[in-house]
Amino acid sequence: MASEAAASEITPSELQARHIIYCGVCTLPPEYCEFGGTAKKCKEWLEKNYPDMHEKLYSEEAVAATMSTLSLDAQKRAAKDSQKKEAKAAAAEAKAAETKAQAQVLIKRVERNKRKYVTAVSGLEAHGMDLKKVAKEWGKKFATGSSVTKTASGGEEVVVQGDNSDEIFDWVVDVAGVPEANVDCIEDKKKKGA
Repeated sequence: MASEAAASEITPSELQARHIIYCGVCTLPPEYCEFGGTAKKCKEWLEKNYPDMHEKLYSEEAVAATMSTLSLDAQKRAAKDSQKKEAKAAAAEAKAAETKAQAQVLIKRVERNKRKYVTAVSGLEAHGMDLKKVAKEWGKKFATGSSVTKTASGGEEVVVQGDNSDEIFDWVVDVAGVPEANVDCIEDKKKKGA
Protein backbone atom coordinates (compact mmCIF):
# COMPACT_ATOMS: atom_id res chain seq x y z
CA MET A 1 0.00 0.00 0.00
CA ALA A 2 2.86 2.36 0.76
CA SER A 3 4.27 1.88 -2.74
CA GLU A 4 0.89 2.79 -4.32
CA ALA A 5 0.72 6.07 -2.38
CA ALA A 6 4.32 6.90 -3.34
CA ALA A 7 3.61 6.15 -7.02
CA SER A 8 0.54 8.41 -7.04
CA GLU A 9 2.55 11.27 -5.55
CA ILE A 10 5.34 11.10 -8.15
CA THR A 11 3.28 10.72 -11.34
CA PRO A 12 1.31 14.03 -11.46
CA SER A 13 4.31 16.25 -10.71
CA GLU A 14 6.54 14.66 -13.34
CA LEU A 15 4.30 15.06 -16.38
CA GLN A 16 3.43 18.66 -17.11
CA ALA A 17 2.07 19.89 -20.44
CA ARG A 18 3.68 23.00 -21.87
CA HIS A 19 1.57 25.91 -23.00
CA ILE A 20 2.98 27.22 -26.28
CA ILE A 21 1.77 30.44 -27.88
CA TYR A 22 1.42 30.45 -31.66
CA CYS A 23 1.32 33.58 -33.80
CA GLY A 24 -2.10 34.48 -35.18
CA VAL A 25 -0.57 35.67 -38.47
CA CYS A 26 2.03 33.10 -39.52
CA THR A 27 1.08 30.27 -37.08
CA LEU A 28 4.68 29.86 -35.91
CA PRO A 29 5.82 30.36 -32.31
CA PRO A 30 6.67 34.08 -31.82
CA GLU A 31 10.37 33.29 -31.48
CA TYR A 32 10.36 32.09 -35.12
CA CYS A 33 8.12 34.77 -36.70
CA GLU A 34 11.14 36.49 -38.22
CA PHE A 35 11.60 33.47 -40.49
CA GLY A 36 7.98 33.46 -41.72
CA GLY A 37 8.16 36.43 -44.08
CA THR A 38 5.46 38.47 -42.32
CA ALA A 39 7.60 39.69 -39.44
CA LYS A 40 6.11 43.18 -39.31
CA LYS A 41 2.50 41.93 -39.07
CA CYS A 42 3.55 39.26 -36.57
CA LYS A 43 5.27 41.85 -34.42
CA GLU A 44 2.13 44.04 -34.38
CA TRP A 45 -0.07 41.03 -33.55
CA LEU A 46 2.21 39.97 -30.71
CA GLU A 47 2.30 43.50 -29.28
CA LYS A 48 -1.51 43.66 -29.31
CA ASN A 49 -2.24 40.17 -27.92
CA TYR A 50 0.79 39.32 -25.74
CA PRO A 51 2.57 42.53 -24.69
CA ASP A 52 4.76 40.76 -22.11
CA MET A 53 6.08 38.31 -24.73
CA HIS A 54 6.59 41.22 -27.17
CA GLU A 55 8.62 43.07 -24.54
CA LYS A 56 10.71 39.95 -23.89
CA LEU A 57 11.50 39.39 -27.59
CA TYR A 58 11.60 42.87 -29.13
CA SER A 59 12.65 45.26 -26.34
CA GLU A 60 15.78 47.37 -26.90
CA GLU A 61 17.71 45.29 -24.35
CA ALA A 62 16.72 41.96 -25.94
CA VAL A 63 17.64 43.12 -29.45
CA ALA A 64 20.95 44.61 -28.20
CA ALA A 65 21.78 41.38 -26.34
CA THR A 66 21.07 39.30 -29.42
CA MET A 67 23.09 41.57 -31.71
CA SER A 68 26.06 41.69 -29.30
CA THR A 69 26.61 37.96 -29.70
CA LEU A 70 27.06 38.38 -33.47
CA SER A 71 30.20 39.52 -35.24
CA LEU A 72 30.24 42.80 -37.17
CA ASP A 73 29.81 41.04 -40.51
CA ALA A 74 26.96 38.94 -39.18
CA GLN A 75 25.23 42.07 -37.82
CA LYS A 76 25.45 43.72 -41.24
CA ARG A 77 24.09 40.59 -42.93
CA ALA A 78 21.24 40.33 -40.41
CA ALA A 79 20.25 43.97 -40.97
CA LYS A 80 20.43 43.52 -44.75
CA ASP A 81 18.37 40.29 -44.62
CA SER A 82 15.68 41.87 -42.45
CA GLN A 83 15.39 44.81 -44.87
CA LYS A 84 15.07 42.39 -47.80
CA LYS A 85 12.38 40.36 -46.02
CA GLU A 86 10.39 43.48 -45.12
CA ALA A 87 10.59 44.77 -48.70
CA LYS A 88 9.57 41.38 -50.08
CA ALA A 89 6.61 41.14 -47.69
CA ALA A 90 5.48 44.67 -48.58
CA ALA A 91 5.72 43.89 -52.30
CA ALA A 92 3.74 40.66 -51.88
CA GLU A 93 1.06 42.51 -49.90
CA ALA A 94 0.81 45.22 -52.56
CA LYS A 95 0.56 42.60 -55.32
CA ALA A 96 -2.19 40.73 -53.45
CA ALA A 97 -4.14 43.96 -52.97
CA GLU A 98 -3.77 44.78 -56.67
CA THR A 99 -4.97 41.36 -57.85
CA LYS A 100 -7.90 41.56 -55.42
CA ALA A 101 -8.86 44.98 -56.79
CA GLN A 102 -8.78 43.70 -60.38
CA ALA A 103 -10.49 40.35 -59.79
CA GLN A 104 -13.94 39.98 -61.36
CA VAL A 105 -16.86 38.08 -59.86
CA LEU A 106 -19.14 36.59 -62.53
CA ILE A 107 -22.74 35.75 -61.67
CA LYS A 108 -24.30 33.63 -64.44
CA ARG A 109 -27.95 32.69 -64.63
CA VAL A 110 -28.08 29.49 -66.66
CA GLU A 111 -31.35 28.07 -68.02
CA ARG A 112 -31.78 24.34 -67.47
CA ASN A 113 -35.28 23.29 -68.63
CA LYS A 114 -37.91 25.74 -69.82
CA ARG A 115 -38.34 27.90 -66.72
CA LYS A 116 -35.79 26.25 -64.44
CA TYR A 117 -32.55 28.10 -63.69
CA VAL A 118 -29.30 27.68 -61.80
CA THR A 119 -27.03 30.53 -60.75
CA ALA A 120 -23.28 29.97 -61.13
CA VAL A 121 -20.85 32.33 -59.38
CA SER A 122 -17.12 32.31 -60.14
CA GLY A 123 -14.21 34.51 -59.07
CA LEU A 124 -14.95 34.55 -55.34
CA GLU A 125 -11.70 32.81 -54.36
CA ALA A 126 -9.69 35.81 -55.61
CA HIS A 127 -11.36 37.89 -52.90
CA GLY A 128 -10.26 35.52 -50.14
CA MET A 129 -13.50 33.61 -49.67
CA ASP A 130 -13.76 29.91 -48.94
CA LEU A 131 -16.08 28.56 -51.63
CA LYS A 132 -17.41 25.66 -49.55
CA LYS A 133 -18.41 27.97 -46.71
CA VAL A 134 -20.02 30.42 -49.13
CA ALA A 135 -21.96 27.58 -50.82
CA LYS A 136 -23.20 26.31 -47.46
CA GLU A 137 -24.24 29.82 -46.37
CA TRP A 138 -26.10 30.47 -49.63
CA GLY A 139 -27.83 27.10 -49.40
CA LYS A 140 -29.18 28.09 -45.99
CA LYS A 141 -29.95 31.68 -46.95
CA PHE A 142 -31.86 30.87 -50.14
CA ALA A 143 -33.25 27.51 -48.94
CA THR A 144 -31.95 25.74 -52.05
CA GLY A 145 -29.28 23.30 -53.06
CA SER A 146 -25.84 24.84 -53.41
CA SER A 147 -22.47 23.28 -54.23
CA VAL A 148 -18.95 23.93 -55.46
CA THR A 149 -18.21 22.52 -58.91
CA LYS A 150 -15.22 22.43 -61.22
CA THR A 151 -15.42 24.46 -64.42
CA ALA A 152 -14.16 23.41 -67.83
CA SER A 153 -11.31 25.90 -67.55
CA GLY A 154 -10.05 24.23 -64.36
CA GLY A 155 -11.39 26.76 -61.86
CA GLU A 156 -14.16 26.36 -59.32
CA GLU A 157 -17.55 28.00 -59.07
CA VAL A 158 -20.50 27.97 -56.68
CA VAL A 159 -23.72 26.67 -58.25
CA VAL A 160 -27.01 27.59 -56.58
CA GLN A 161 -30.34 26.13 -57.69
CA GLY A 162 -32.87 28.72 -58.78
CA ASP A 163 -32.69 32.27 -60.08
CA ASN A 164 -30.96 34.02 -57.19
CA SER A 165 -28.71 36.30 -59.22
CA ASP A 166 -30.05 39.57 -57.76
CA GLU A 167 -29.81 38.37 -54.15
CA ILE A 168 -26.32 36.97 -54.75
CA PHE A 169 -25.26 40.27 -56.33
CA ASP A 170 -26.43 42.13 -53.22
CA TRP A 171 -24.69 39.64 -50.92
CA VAL A 172 -21.39 39.83 -52.82
CA VAL A 173 -21.40 43.64 -52.71
CA ASP A 174 -22.68 44.11 -49.14
CA VAL A 175 -21.35 41.16 -47.14
CA ALA A 176 -18.19 40.23 -49.07
CA GLY A 177 -17.22 43.86 -49.74
CA VAL A 178 -16.51 43.42 -53.45
CA PRO A 179 -16.86 46.72 -55.37
CA GLU A 180 -19.89 46.85 -57.70
CA ALA A 181 -17.61 47.57 -60.66
CA ASN A 182 -15.99 44.14 -60.18
CA VAL A 183 -19.27 42.18 -60.23
CA ASP A 184 -20.84 41.18 -63.56
CA CYS A 185 -24.22 39.51 -64.09
CA ILE A 186 -24.54 37.35 -67.22
CA GLU A 187 -27.55 35.42 -68.53
CA ASP A 188 -26.80 32.18 -70.39
CA LYS A 189 -29.30 30.33 -72.52
CA LYS A 190 -28.82 26.58 -72.65
CA LYS A 191 -28.16 25.35 -76.18
CA LYS A 192 -30.66 22.81 -77.43
CA GLY A 193 -29.28 19.37 -78.12
CA ALA A 194 -29.25 18.00 -81.67
